[in-house]
Amino acid sequence: MRLSELLAGLPNIRYQTDSDPNIGGIATHSGRVKPGDLFVALRGDAKLPERHPFIAQAIEAKAAAIVAEKEAKTGSVPLIYTNDTHQTLAFLAKKFYNHPTDQLRLVGVTGTNGKTSTVYLIHAILKAAQLAPGLIGTIEHKWRDKREVSQNSTPQAHDLYRLFRAMADAQCQSAVMEATSEGLAQQRVAGLHFEAAVFTNLTRDHLDYHGSFDAYLAAKATLFDNLKSDSSAIVNTDDKATEKLLANCSAKVIRYGKAESADVRIINGKTDWRGTQLQLQTPAGTIDLSLALQGRFQFYNAAAAVATGLALGIAPNTIAEALREVRVPGRFEGINCGQKFGVIVDYAHAPDGLENVLTTAREFTKGQLICVFGCGGDRDRGKRPVMGEISARLADLTLVTSDNPRTEDPEAIIADILPGVGDAPHIVEANRQKAIEMAIQKAQPGDLIIIAGKGHEDYQEINHVKTHFDDREVARNILMHMSKV
Repeated sequence: MRLSELLAGLPNIRYQTDSDPNIGGIATHSGRVKPGDLFVALRGDAKLPERHPFIAQAIEAKAAAIVAEKEAKTGSVPLIYTNDTHQTLAFLAKKFYNHPTDQLRLVGVTGTNGKTSTVYLIHAILKAAQLAPGLIGTIEHKWRDKREVSQNSTPQAHDLYRLFRAMADAQCQSAVMEATSEGLAQQRVAGLHFEAAVFTNLTRDHLDYHGSFDAYLAAKATLFDNLKSDSSAIVNTDDKATEKLLANCSAKVIRYGKAESADVRIINGKTDWRGTQLQLQTPAGTIDLSLALQGRFQFYNAAAAVATGLALGIAPNTIAEALREVRVPGRFEGINCGQKFGVIVDYAHAPDGLENVLTTAREFTKGQLICVFGCGGDRDRGKRPVMGEISARLADLTLVTSDNPRTEDPEAIIADILPGVGDAPHIVEANRQKAIEMAIQKAQPGDLIIIAGKGHEDYQEINHVKTHFDDREVARNILMHMSKV
């Protein structure tokens, strides 16, 4: 595609060039520029490095043109100015990949907790309805028989549209995706038409990026601000953030939850280690669900998925059957090697998530409840003592350890957690593998161990280096070794 064709009709840009190179791809990282690529020098923020200083490297790598917000020396290489590189990237990607979402019915899911589980549940419904869905999320991106390990829950716009193009070419008819607050703030989904947008809940998280809870809420709200009137906003009526989230929403609102005002209302539910039974009152009548997923927090995820399915015109019996066997990697995932106590791995890495997981685990626990957790480095420090207090209050024993320390000292992170733990029974062990091993060694028949924070992740990040580390694999190896002793 020629540069002039790619830029035609693009808002808020200006450029002067006599050349019209052919554009072979789009890149936002100078180290990934291929000859003929258009390099978009993204504006930096709390997490994203400023890309303008790398324009020279992109040109050295033979970028065919540059998009930037600031003055730059590019020689004979065309330079396009924009007042917002993030928004421009989304528009460029949409055009470069030939509007792939015109062929897809899109569903977006946002919220602090429950996004991934809800996306998997909706994906199962779309598949059962023979809508050939793609999935974009924290764990993986998948469509038909293809799968990519996820690097970003909500990919940058050019990667997002690349995935949509692959889905459309594979004759997918729909896609469901996680829309993170960071992805929304960086306009990665700008220009997408969502037929349905789902809100799970809002609790403290990502304040290191957004700076304040209000800014965090505002980022989430953009998903609903941009819905068209023929779309559906599926929202948790029991969450106090919901009304603020809908302040500028013109879409049809469908509420789910326990309140009498809910369109999809949670009537009865019970859950144990075997799964979940849930009864919902809906405009289509009462729907009885039997789920393989465990935990009371799954009541809301399932209700959100059912509300979405109904909004898309899918039959209640198709929805109920689709949800029966759904399992989500690293979300309340049991590790069973024949031991006489429970071991569950979960991704809970924020206060509300940890409280939900431990509250649910308490219902299953006949003996002691043991919690192994840490907090990520270079993230919101304020949540660390809060999570310590939650574990101290809900678990009988807490093992405070390392998570992904990133560039921080693991001991310093632990020191931030401990004031919340106080005098409650606890053990400090910075080595995560040793902490898991200690928890397993201390467990007695009837006890339950929760290993929280990393879930499906298969690495530990220390000083920008990712080393293979999978809580599920570590726990399984320790349990299997114990059985041989």
